[in-house]
Amino acid sequence: MKKIEAIIKPFKLDEVKDALNAIGIQGMTVTEVKGFGRQKGHVELYRGAEYDISFIPKVKIEAVVSADMVEKAVATIEEKAKTGKIGDGKIFVYSLEQVIRIRTGETGGSAI
Repeated sequence: MKKIEAIIKPFKLDEVKDALNAIGIQGMTVTEVKGFGRQKGHVELYRGAEYDISFIPKVKIEAVVSADMVEKAVATIEEKAKTGKIGDGKIFVYSLEQVIRIRTGETGGSAI
């Protein structure tokens, strides 16, 4: 089992979510986050004053998938979240030791 975390632009969320559902990934957690990468934020002009925006709003998607679905899921996220512009985000893949469904006590792949 693997955990996939993807930090993407907020307006790409629905497109990524629908594409993941289409390939069979049913569950995910979505969190609104803020952060910056190489671009280190940007400066915006509002009512004649400059504001330094250090943390850019992003969305973090977390999904747990079986090992055989990782490449397909990562490729889907990459394809749907890509705009070709700076700040498209990152995808992280982690190994999971164990998953437990609290309600039933199921473990492993059946708990996903």
